[in-house]
Amino acid sequence: MAVWNHTVVKEFLLVGLTENPNLQILLFLLFTITYFITLIGNWGMMILIWLNVRLHTPMYFFLSNLSFCDVCFSTVFSPKMLINFLSKHKSITFSGCLLQSFFFAVYATTEGVLLSMMAYDRYVAIAKPLLYTVIMTQRVCMQMVLASYSGGLINSMTHTVGLLKLDFCGPNIVNHYFCDIPPLLKLSCSDTHKNEMLLLIFTGVIAVFTFIIIMSSYIRIIISILRIHSAEGRRKAFSTCASHLTAVTLFYGSGTFSYIQPSSQYSLDQEKISAVFYTLVIPMLNPLIYSLRNKDVKDAAKMSTWWKRTST
Repeated sequence: MAVWNHTVVKEFLLVGLTENPNLQILLFLLFTITYFITLIGNWGMMILIWLNVRLHTPMYFFLSNLSFCDVCFSTVFSPKMLINFLSKHKSITFSGCLLQSFFFAVYATTEGVLLSMMAYDRYVAIAKPLLYTVIMTQRVCMQMVLASYSGGLINSMTHTVGLLKLDFCGPNIVNHYFCDIPPLLKLSCSDTHKNEMLLLIFTGVIAVFTFIIIMSSYIRIIISILRIHSAEGRRKAFSTCASHLTAVTLFYGSGTFSYIQPSSQYSLDQEKISAVFYTLVIPMLNPLIYSLRNKDVKDAAKMSTWWKRTST
């Protein structure tokens, strides 16, 4: 505990995306709409899955958890960012900054692991359809989801404890719109080499682990699809994976650009641009991707609309 008493900084100032007042108003309106669509889309997806018995399958169980993660993920920083667009003093307390960093890492990691679990689910569904209900039992699905959240908690706690052991003597200006770990490490007056190594190792291990699961699952999926004789059968099999593959590409593409790179080549300005994509755009797009390209979700939505009309 003694090492924490050297911290002088009581609050941080968030630079945000821009200091242009006119542009801040425009961004406030844009990201308010984005956040609203994110909440409506993901909560709508969760409610739709919960209400429709046809969607009570492992695939949609994982999808509902992905939607829950997206809601929490965007809520970690979006309200504070929107407030700061309209505030002159864009501050956040030291404890608030650590909490924001902690929960951001929890849900970012959980979402990444969840996407790999969803890839495995698609592999079992396509490559072993007769054994699908035997392999993907309710208990197994629950364990996979709990493993995703546990991975997020372990990863986040490791980095948060590491931040607590650092000294922050000033300056206190965070060149970001939320308290991410890399910009906080730049402000510490302690030696952050161990923290940077932990960040690189943990992020790398999680990325490699999930990448192996996703790639091995999709290689087997492709092999299984090629063995299907009818063109219609191949099209249907591929369509069940298209939405997930799109979500994986968007999430891992932007995340890898931000974190899997040497600290000497790290640019906070570049990271802010990619962070907008994986923290604001992707949580908004995920429910759209899965609903627009998924016949079961569209049919369930139509049935819910029809039921409401006939019941009134």
